[in-house]
Amino acid sequence: MNRNTFLKQSSALAALALIPSSCVASFSNTSFPIGLQLYTVRDFMAKDPVGTLKKLKAMGYSDFESYGFDTVNKTYYGYSANEFKTILEDLELSTYTGHYGLPGLMEASETDLKNYVDACIEGAKALGDHYITWPKLGDAYHTLEGYTLLVQKLNAIGAQVSAAGLKLAYHNFGYDFNTYGDKTGMDWVLEETDPDLVKIEVDFYWVMHAGVISPKALIEKAPGRFPLWHIKDMDKVTRDYTELGNGSIDYTKVLPNAKTAGLERYYIEQGGNFAVNSMKSVAESASYFKKHIQGFI
Repeated sequence: MNRNTFLKQSSALAALALIPSSCVASFSNTSFPIGLQLYTVRDFMAKDPVGTLKKLKAMGYSDFESYGFDTVNKTYYGYSANEFKTILEDLELSTYTGHYGLPGLMEASETDLKNYVDACIEGAKALGDHYITWPKLGDAYHTLEGYTLLVQKLNAIGAQVSAAGLKLAYHNFGYDFNTYGDKTGMDWVLEETDPDLVKIEVDFYWVMHAGVISPKALIEKAPGRFPLWHIKDMDKVTRDYTELGNGSIDYTKVLPNAKTAGLERYYIEQGGNFAVNSMKSVAESASYFKKHIQGFI
């Protein structure tokens, strides 16, 4: 190394040392694509999937979580899985996971369960997904017996999905933090399912809404089992969904460590309660996220 090169590198390192650590964090964490759960804009996706995806890309979204796969016709938003994959590729977009109709399998026979999951696997693999996600537990199963059955189903589906080269995740709601028997629903899932077969898509809104455990403490219970995140805000008065930045959740303080969680993808989501409409809400949330949250992941 000659003297000029040494001086340039020394100056650069000295300048970097003067930058506050919080600022360094704010522009060092762009390795994860900004994701959106497409259910948020379900009204627009129903009318014009391609046009909607183009608008979302312009906002900065590049990875998506699908929903509503038709296992009979094997379509996403009216397109075959291969057609929808081509649409995404042409727009330089991707999906990494999807919400599938697995909750309807709670009372399914072994054969019906296998056939349904096989159809989901076929669609997910055609899209290039890594995860199949169980989106919610039906109201009738918010009981001790319900969670006992749930963990059996999750283990069985997890084994089937894993054998196909994919992974299974369970998406939490607030009721997962109620107590059933001697532990919470989330503890039933974490403790009674195989950690290699069943991961968690953690919805931080519902963790905060339940108020039983902090996001950081939850992740510390089972490091590495939370590869998928849902990020959304809570209205300060009604506690309903709202746009990022309009609510009560300070993600700069509550977000857990991404490495500890095993994070692979995160998705902004807003299930409803839009200030104007869903597209304006996701635009507002994307803008706020990039300025105030992205650097803390």
